[in-house]
Amino acid sequence: MITRMLSATFLAALAGLNAFGQTPGQPAATVRIPQFENEHVKVWKSVVVPNGPLTLHRHEHGRTIVALVGGDLKIVKESGQTTVAHWETGKAYWLPPDPPGEMHKDINDTGKTIEVMVVEMK
Repeated sequence: MITRMLSATFLAALAGLNAFGQTPGQPAATVRIPQFENEHVKVWKSVVVPNGPLTLHRHEHGRTIVALVGGDLKIVKESGQTTVAHWETGKAYWLPPDPPGEMHKDINDTGKTIEVMVVEMK
């Protein structure tokens, strides 16, 4: 049994994956990684793994999204209304503030990790 597990881990490593199916250096869960903040902007990197949604949240301010690793991300409002944001790798997008009281969550059901840099104005 241990030999079989070690063999699977070795083969996954050869394929560029760790034993949990993640690319080395990639988080196993969706994360927001703070980058920079001052009185004008707040900047973070979001890594949205497949089937690892961001919880309900809102954005009080407009923001620019720069797709480091693009993809299609479902934006699901608290009301259930769903839209799909298509972000191409290397391109930037403007997103206005969320309407007052409106919450949403982001869902990646594409099968690949999406990474974006977010620059939110204050």
